[in-house]
Amino acid sequence: MALKNDHYTYRITWSEDDQEYVGLCAEFPSLSWLSSTPESALKGIRNLIGRVVKDMKQNGEEIPLPIASKRFSGKFMVRITPDCHRRLALEAAEAGVSLNRLISSILSH
Repeated sequence: MALKNDHYTYRITWSEDDQEYVGLCAEFPSLSWLSSTPESALKGIRNLIGRVVKDMKQNGEEIPLPIASKRFSGKFMVRITPDCHRRLALEAAEAGVSLNRLISSILSH
């Protein structure tokens, strides 16, 4: 039973170990579905997510929001070593850009 208006993030990949396709859902990282075709792996994981969400609703559990529905500020904090911070600050200064712009550029590649 797939969900109506399903906005979860799905991915299908090949599993060399299982010799089958694996259906995955980013919002439910502990769940997966194995199948012989990518189409049936997607159908299987979507049906599994539908059953899990239904069960979670019945038990009053908090259901993960789809990543696509979340709003992102564009800000996050990351901790690095002082040496790395110094090296990046120097690289930014040499390039004539802010540290923020340098890191943004590195992350977007």
